[in-house]
Amino acid sequence: MALKVKRRTTIDVLCGAVIGTPTDPLQVVAGLPIDGRLRIVGRTGPVSPRARRALTPWLSPPTRDHPWPPRVPRAAFGRFNAGGDAVDLTLVDPLVVEVSADAAWNGSNFRHLLRFVRVRPELNPVEVSPPSNTA
Repeated sequence: MALKVKRRTTIDVLCGAVIGTPTDPLQVVAGLPIDGRLRIVGRTGPVSPRARRALTPWLSPPTRDHPWPPRVPRAAFGRFNAGGDAVDLTLVDPLVVEVSADAAWNGSNFRHLLRFVRVRPELNPVEVSPPSNTA
């Protein structure tokens, strides 16, 4: 019997939107600055009730023009999400959150769902950068 082990690491990303509402966020939509623009790089799996309570106070409407549309095709979350219905986003003022990710980063998005860890209010969004392609 073979054992498959996946390496996971934590990384800071920008929460630029949620799937759900600001008072009941079901998933976090993660973004990173790539080529000078905030790009969607993935999303978390379902956020636990405890994590929702921790995240909700930090979610606020965008204070300026948001770079993302309020509805995106599933393919916006990576090539393995192509097809299906478009996804409605609740855009928020970008804030730093820590997520757990596996090593499947292709330079523009995460292949698999992320796991929400915590909000990082002590960090400024300009301090966030993409992982290296060698991670």
